[in-house]
Amino acid sequence: MREDSSCSTVNLIMPAVIQCPSAYVVDGDSLRCGPERLRLLGIDAPELHGCPSWRTCVAGDGEASRQSLRQAVGQGRIRYQFVTRDRFGRAIVVVWAGSINLSCWQLSRGQAVYKPQWDNGGIIGRTCR
Repeated sequence: MREDSSCSTVNLIMPAVIQCPSAYVVDGDSLRCGPERLRLLGIDAPELHGCPSWRTCVAGDGEASRQSLRQAVGQGRIRYQFVTRDRFGRAIVVVWAGSINLSCWQLSRGQAVYKPQWDNGGIIGRTCR
């Protein structure tokens, strides 16, 4: 049998989806999964302990944002997909609790703001409607 060269398959390498057996919510846009520090892709949430002078921070209640993310984490099994690392060494990730995208959850509840410059590949901008 002759191979048809008019059709070709392109293999796209996507990062694996990683299971997180025990997630700990740090604040409104970050979690810990074991020793790994995870930062939600494409969003910024209010700070818990005030805004550092070198930064422009999102207005709002940091504790309410953290509580919102805790509620979301309780919605199902936590999984994440690695995108990149930030300058602090945190894994920038897309995270789901069951079928819920946690960045979308925080945005839809007004507990974070969308940051297109932090959204590598526009993933959150396309996903969260």
